[in-house]
Amino acid sequence: MDLMLYNTLSRSKEKFIPLEPGKAGMYVCGPTVYDYAHIGNLRSYIFADLLRRVLEYNGYEVTHVMNITDVGHLVSDADEGEDKMAESARREKKTPWELAEFYTRDFMNSMELLNLKKPTIVCKATDHIREMIEFTQGLLEKGYAYRIEGQGIYFDVSKFPEYGKLSGNRLEDLQAGARVAVDERKRHPADFALWKDAPPEHIMQWPSPWGPGYPGWHIECSTMAMKYLGKQIDIHTGGIDHIPIHHENEIAQSEALTGKPWVRYWLHGEFLQVDGGKMSKSLNNFYTLATLQERNIEPLAFRYFCLNAHYRTPLNFTWDGIAAAQKSLERLRQGYNNLPDDGQPAPPQMLERFHRAINDDLNVPLALAYAWEAVRSPSPGAKALLDRFDAVLGLNLNAPQVAKELPPELARLLEERNQARAARNWAKADALRDELARRGVTVKDTKEGTVWEYNPPA
Repeated sequence: MDLMLYNTLSRSKEKFIPLEPGKAGMYVCGPTVYDYAHIGNLRSYIFADLLRRVLEYNGYEVTHVMNITDVGHLVSDADEGEDKMAESARREKKTPWELAEFYTRDFMNSMELLNLKKPTIVCKATDHIREMIEFTQGLLEKGYAYRIEGQGIYFDVSKFPEYGKLSGNRLEDLQAGARVAVDERKRHPADFALWKDAPPEHIMQWPSPWGPGYPGWHIECSTMAMKYLGKQIDIHTGGIDHIPIHHENEIAQSEALTGKPWVRYWLHGEFLQVDGGKMSKSLNNFYTLATLQERNIEPLAFRYFCLNAHYRTPLNFTWDGIAAAQKSLERLRQGYNNLPDDGQPAPPQMLERFHRAINDDLNVPLALAYAWEAVRSPSPGAKALLDRFDAVLGLNLNAPQVAKELPPELARLLEERNQARAARNWAKADALRDELARRGVTVKDTKEGTVWEYNPPA
């Protein structure tokens, strides 16, 4: 059955037809690693992961490229203000390189906790400076770019007649709505930086034909997407906030350089709201996966929470809502574990319904409802069916489960061990620890006290 995807460019669902039969290339706008990723950011990557899983479910060999922005993303997406990396580095008293390494590692850990498939290629902006300079030179040679002394190289949007085709913005409207603060040396207020001149004190800078500098944010994605996926690519994803500036600029510079249509399918995920409003540190509602874990919410419960809304629908985060998601995930796991391993194949009718749902522009909420149906009304092959479903849902239903409570007898042994430690009877404490280990209880002694994990023996 056909895979239908909503293309922001055409504002309609379209049948997915890749550039190369049997293969799919997708570029995902990755994080700017100047701070922790909050759960609003992470919803976008859950959406991208679902898209990849649906493509693979349909038999495509997927090349999934994600960038790491570790230079060039200014405080304003419209090329105004300070580089986010430099600003954050100064605040945290680290070098931008140390900052990037720390927050990149944290982001990749968040991906793992959410069971997001690792991209085929993870590419850092700072590893591709030469290619960005060459891209900029190409645009200068073709007459699409110009230099402002002391500022850098800018793209001339008036030279690209289709500017605004993704967002629907018109150059005349952008001209009329321009702020007074826009640099008057720009030919058009919407012109954007390809390469920025760096003052001597700017730590992140590289030599270029125009003097020391660093790349603009928008050119980074175009350069890396083309390097790893070619001059034309199948799919580009991101949040809806990227549509009017970042992705519009990517299209303009890419198609100006190559003279060809660049991305065939643009897919954008909606925002995650918090208590009906925006998430921000100033409102004290900036939540990360660590924030959830502090309240005994698993990262996979947040993934489950996101599965309940279509990626193009705003989703409202509340603590009651995420607590309900945690309980629902636990019940779904329990239902899966209670199903017999009967060796029967998955029922084809249910598989077809599931496949039809996910192929209708990733209708994952409906697909999740079919998973619940399989648990509540089990039929022969129900466990095999859920295994197939979970290849897309990514909830790790077949992973060994860690119990949250100990059976009474094991709880008594653990208490005896605690008393033995308190009495400094180390021999008895060690013997009880070994006994608990034989019964599936791993005990660790920390500064905060004794913690345990229980994996019941099969």
